[in-house]
Amino acid sequence: MTSPDWPALTFSDWEDTCDTLHMWTQIVGKTRLALTPLENHWWNVTLYVTPRGLSTSAIPFRHESFDVEFDFIAHKLAIRTSEGKERNIALIPRSVADFYSEYMADLRSLGIDVSIHRRPDEFDDTTPFDEDTHHASYDVKHVESFRRILMNSDRILKAFRSRFIGKCSPVHFFWGSFDLAVSRFSGRRAPQREGADAMTKEGYSHELISCGFWPGDRRFKNAAFYSYTAPSPAGLDKESIEPQAAYFDSQLGEFLFKYDDMRAAASPDQALLEFCQSTYEAGANLAHWDREALERTPPKASQTAH
Repeated sequence: MTSPDWPALTFSDWEDTCDTLHMWTQIVGKTRLALTPLENHWWNVTLYVTPRGLSTSAIPFRHESFDVEFDFIAHKLAIRTSEGKERNIALIPRSVADFYSEYMADLRSLGIDVSIHRRPDEFDDTTPFDEDTHHASYDVKHVESFRRILMNSDRILKAFRSRFIGKCSPVHFFWGSFDLAVSRFSGRRAPQREGADAMTKEGYSHELISCGFWPGDRRFKNAAFYSYTAPSPAGLDKESIEPQAAYFDSQLGEFLFKYDDMRAAASPDQALLEFCQSTYEAGANLAHWDREALERTPPKASQTAH
């Protein structure tokens, strides 16, 4: 019997809703991008898991601030200001263009003037948001499952993060790639990637090992947990990791632990923590990280999360 903490979420079953929600999060995320100063590795643009969904956290604007939260319980987008004003947008089957129009109008009504890049990033359809009338799905059941998976993934990734005392990202949601991630850093700069764009140069300026949850896409139609080391050391694909169902995907160039395999485990929480820890150890050892200096107490992959 699978745990209610980890509901089913098959990509093909909610592909249309996933795409629509992906575009909506990009619109909101790009608001934060436009109004906040650059932080290392684009940490200033991400969203964060809340008990109700995903939030920008506070965004400064002039001498006030506001936040935007996707509330996947009440199924609304809430825009709240430090002056006590609020606007709500219903999350229902509606086009990206319709959502964009109402969202920008609500921001203007609150005195928030912002211009965002209207084309999607890291997505296979670059139709501008204000012209996208074909992504218009919102299935409540699948969105609620997605919220629960994000909430529990956030919990486990935060437990994993707590073991590391070196530079480490928050557990945060990237609206471009549409995944929840946490990244550990060795403290060393990484070789610059030849021909890399500005986003990649900033994101991968230093050696890192990242793991997280991704609902899948049309290249890989399975929700999965992933882990990769950048730069990737020679032999990483040959390393043994846990649990047994996890593997190295040569096409994507990273370790994967399919969500359905995780939720079928005797202890899904334990299995996920083992995946994060064992793939980190594989990358850190091959890349010669100073683990003694970076870890609170180097644990075994079998150590449990509480």
